[in-house]
Amino acid sequence: MTLALPDTGTFVGRAWRPDRNGPALIARRGAEAVDITCREVPTMQALLDLDDPVSFAQNAPGDSLGALEALAEASGEDPQGPYLQAPCDLQPVKACGVTFVSSMLERVIEEQAKGDPARALAIRERCTAILGESLRGVEPGSDKAGQLKEVLIADGVWSQYLEVGIGPYAEVFSKAQPMSAVGFGASVGLHPVSTWNNPEPEIVLACDGQGRIRGATLGNDVNLRDVEGRSALLLGKAKDNNASCAVGPMLRLFDESYGLDDVRRAELTLTVTGTDGFVLNGSSSMSEISRDPEDLVAQTCGAHHQYPDGFFLMLGTLFAPTEDRDIPGEGFTHKLGDVVEISEPHLGSLRNTVRLSTECAPWTFGTSALMRNLAGRGLL
Repeated sequence: MTLALPDTGTFVGRAWRPDRNGPALIARRGAEAVDITCREVPTMQALLDLDDPVSFAQNAPGDSLGALEALAEASGEDPQGPYLQAPCDLQPVKACGVTFVSSMLERVIEEQAKGDPARALAIRERCTAILGESLRGVEPGSDKAGQLKEVLIADGVWSQYLEVGIGPYAEVFSKAQPMSAVGFGASVGLHPVSTWNNPEPEIVLACDGQGRIRGATLGNDVNLRDVEGRSALLLGKAKDNNASCAVGPMLRLFDESYGLDDVRRAELTLTVTGTDGFVLNGSSSMSEISRDPEDLVAQTCGAHHQYPDGFFLMLGTLFAPTEDRDIPGEGFTHKLGDVVEISEPHLGSLRNTVRLSTECAPWTFGTSALMRNLAGRGLL
């Protein structure tokens, strides 16, 4: 299981250290993972709040944990020894929805199909015929978007998802609580009630306590299409479950080699490989996003809402699988054991195996456990 990180760039992350019974803040130095945890910077949150996190990551003294790829190899479903964790710790993970035209269409289809994939095909054809071209090139919140809304209401196809897709306000929801996201190699979880679901490959921005964007990584916003399709009020049940959020493999800090313009140009690829021999390939191009990443950050954090410990923000996805997996007309859904790999040349590869949320390792190490652990190690 390779991380596929590029040779250049400032990469930081977190690793579980069994000998410390807790997590370590790590930086990539050559091919090695170096534990740079210290009293001044004991967490990722503290690192990102520094005026110059790049300099600290590159120069802070620390202890080698060995080859970074060896950590990756150890980061399976039953890890032995030190292993990689999600790079976020005290930060909640927020997520943006319907930020691409294709995802807008699929959310409208989910809503009208009431979570039934068998009904989705006919609805998809009708909605695509009406909405497909009309949504392209529309700036959210613009006069043109307002005019289009009136037309779509008259056609009987207006939706709450179009409201956040082309209206002035983005959809920003809570995806995972602090300390609950899983990392590279771990299982990702599906709620047992779901029978229609899919991965969502996304860029994830890391923001500090002042809302400054400090870096980027990859994420899988595991999505339960049937649950959310029944009612938008079930969004929390569809999105925030045990192990339903994967982030990693490491965080690439913004420096002279990588910045927000690289995020805007990012090309993500996704591969789902099933134990039944099924393979699904997909992609998501950030150049097609309907809202700029800076706008999404501003709509998340500002005078209206503060995040003193910072936050990680999933930016949404272009990818919405519709090809049939088993039954004609019922599209794609996960099967247990699927291996999901999300890759981007500047950020590496995030790899996870699909299980039920009830069968994934339970989330037991929360914020209070982290504070006790750091205090016991003399780091607070």
